[in-house]
Amino acid sequence: MDESWSEDILGVPFRALTLPLDPDDEGPRVATLVAYEPAGARGPGPSRAVLYIHGFSDYFFQTELAEALSAQGWAFFALDLHKYGRSLLPGQTPGFATSLEEYDADLEAGLAALRARLAARTGTEADPEIVLMAHSTGGLTATLWAARNPGRIAALVLNSPWLDIQGSALLRSAAQGILDTLSRRRPRARLRFPALGFYFRSISDTLDGEWPVDPAWRPETGFPVRAGWLAAVLAGHAALARGVTVDVPVLVLCSAASAIGPTWNEAMLESDIILDVGPMVRRAAELGHDVTIRRLPGALHDVFLSRPEVRRAAVRAATAWMDVQVPAGSGAGPPDAWPGGDLPTPQGG
Repeated sequence: MDESWSEDILGVPFRALTLPLDPDDEGPRVATLVAYEPAGARGPGPSRAVLYIHGFSDYFFQTELAEALSAQGWAFFALDLHKYGRSLLPGQTPGFATSLEEYDADLEAGLAALRARLAARTGTEADPEIVLMAHSTGGLTATLWAARNPGRIAALVLNSPWLDIQGSALLRSAAQGILDTLSRRRPRARLRFPALGFYFRSISDTLDGEWPVDPAWRPETGFPVRAGWLAAVLAGHAALARGVTVDVPVLVLCSAASAIGPTWNEAMLESDIILDVGPMVRRAAELGHDVTIRRLPGALHDVFLSRPEVRRAAVRAATAWMDVQVPAGSGAGPPDAWPGGDLPTPQGG
């Protein structure tokens, strides 16, 4: 196997590969591909794979998701985009971009390395069927990329995607106009938003959550929001509002409810406290001709970080749907052999 792969920070059996990208005004840039490669696994062979993309102020650490999808017969890979997580270099502005199309290079490098890794592992050049799975802002980026690149993936799974911004169309238009001017003059200008830290509290094992989170890569109150980055996100929202078509089946997983507010309450442990799921699902329904939306009661913003019974429902919903879109090949592993136990049938619609 390629010796440039090394043990990932998550430990065995995760491996990581640094992917050089073109530099920008802050210097060199890289993306990082992470592969889940359990020893002795029967494995899915080259037939099908998942590439997972994180959200803003985020990185890949969802080990249980990797285990679950691998056990269901999927080769699992995740991509830390440039200036995030494993790909954040000294002197860089965390999470900063002025166009979501900047991540096209990350995705192209990640997809090429994924195919090369599977070819090295299996000794065949057969092209795998790839499902792109993306969370929050990553879901917006992945949706726009898929619309611009028809035929490149087999299906798209969106985990609480940020497809629209709360508020009226007039408010969005005004915000876009103000941001466009500021982002041209001072793209790295820091915008002031309330620093509440409630979502970190709901996921971190140091507080009310279950997950070990690196506070340097996922700070308690998130990365600072920069004018150029937010303008890029709003431009993405505007593109969706004008209408795009994703040519492959789309699955959207999200919470059944939002609980966005200035003070902590226990409902925040079983709701989306980052995005309003109403605008999310309305916009999601317009993404293509084959869109399935599953709203999961009790789910967090990242549905795969929710309490055990909810995240297992999310995995069950995702894998059942993915198996229809990309049936398992002869090399697939046993469909229900996940160490997390049986996955309950998801509720909601």
